Amino acid sequence: MSSKQIHEMGVAELATAIADKKTSAAEAAQALLGRAKQHENLGAYLAFNEDLTLSQAKAVDARIAAGERGPLLGVPLAHKDIFVTQGFPSTAGSKMLEGYQSPFDATVVAKLAQAGAVTLGKLNCDEFAMGGSNENSAYGVARNPWDTDRVPGGSSGGSAVAVAARLAPAVTGTDTGGSIRQPASFCNVTGIKPTYGRCSRYGMIAFASSLDQAGPMARSAADCAMLLTAMAGPDIDRDSTSLDHPAEDYTRLLGTPREGASAAQPLKGLRIGLPREFFGEGCAPDVVAAVRAALSEYEKLGATLVDISLPRTELSIPVYYIIAPAEASSNLSRFDGVKFGHRAAQYDDLIDMYKKSRSEGFGPEVQRRIMIGTYVLSHGYYDAYYLKAQQIRRLIAQDFQNAFTQCDVIAGPAAPTTAWKIGEKSDDPVANYLADIFTLPASLAGLPGMSVPAGFGSGQLPVGLQLIGNYFQEAALLQTAHAFQEATDWHTKTPEGF
Repeated sequence: MSSKQIHEMGVAELATAIADKKTSAAEAAQALLGRAKQHENLGAYLAFNEDLTLSQAKAVDARIAAGERGPLLGVPLAHKDIFVTQGFPSTAGSKMLEGYQSPFDATVVAKLAQAGAVTLGKLNCDEFAMGGSNENSAYGVARNPWDTDRVPGGSSGGSAVAVAARLAPAVTGTDTGGSIRQPASFCNVTGIKPTYGRCSRYGMIAFASSLDQAGPMARSAADCAMLLTAMAGPDIDRDSTSLDHPAEDYTRLLGTPREGASAAQPLKGLRIGLPREFFGEGCAPDVVAAVRAALSEYEKLGATLVDISLPRTELSIPVYYIIAPAEASSNLSRFDGVKFGHRAAQYDDLIDMYKKSRSEGFGPEVQRRIMIGTYVLSHGYYDAYYLKAQQIRRLIAQDFQNAFTQCDVIAGPAAPTTAWKIGEKSDDPVANYLADIFTLPASLAGLPGMSVPAGFGSGQLPVGLQLIGNYFQEAALLQTAHAFQEATDWHTKTPEGF
């Protein structure tokens, strides 16, 4: 089987080809490694370990030869460099952790390996997952394959690029304030952020502990369901934020028909809520047009559109950019040059070592957020900023619960614009922050959300439709996305030349 055929396959197709011995895990891994290196100019990958990858693949081939079967057995995947991995550097896209080798695997990585997935390499991301464009990586920007002069979104930019350019059939990402959904929208891939606590945070290098959540990115909802089935589940012994909620087979649930549904209208009875705040002046006309067209398709599939309101949507930006930097300030205090991470070469005393190590190791955006976080947590400002933000966060979560009395799923744009040019917003951090307006509310509430390819805006740039569900409703989201993808082909479109 040629490498072209391999890179064109999604997760399910490739797993079937390997199980049927039309190719092997080793052949698939070798082909995708070659393709990834062929397109190094995209900046998707930060690290490879070809010997380890092929060793893992051969071990899986031996399991298959012994009669073992599994939905992910032999499928090559790549991991965002925010997850620690044995045998690969784990840097979080930062000079602070340059060359760091973890002695253990993150739970998400270990679970996927147990399911038989093979690790291709580590993927580029904004430093410590702080950013929405992948321009904050200490190791260079990742480039959107739809237009290499544009950003892929962030912080899971390298993850989105790898799937969009067919350098991997699926990848892991993390979402703190939209870092799976926004790059998925910009790069025309499917990505889901599960309910906070569904996937273990053990081994995920922390940014904001009450917000960070792992999730899969792939070409389709069906492929995301396969990965999420393996990734999710309780890990309460090692992660205090892990939810003691049983693992689910999302692939099986994907095929469960809705009551009263038919082949022509698989979503009959589904109520889709449209927040008026998501369709206002702040959303670009080409994005609104693509999203409205997608929603019309949902009506054909039997869904009913319901107008709703999430009145505190605008407050999600100031709330997030108080809470997330505050938690980052605390989490990143461990990187002081003493035990691990970058240490300055020359310093006068302990305090000077701290200052120089952190100034040299952290990039500008990370330093900015640490300073903001330290300020809002300081004496005299805690009540005025941090406590108030947490109170509004609770009200934002309540807005969603009020909305879910009127609808089953909430839909709208994943981002207010299509991908912008690299460097366009570099001098204006606030403009970058405003791009998160539609993804932040669900993150603050801890709700599951996903982005589904829904068409193209001006310049033939991808537009993503965001779907938000109530707690533990990942299966409903995936089913809603899958029905749309069965009826449309937006998710199958690839950038020219890839």
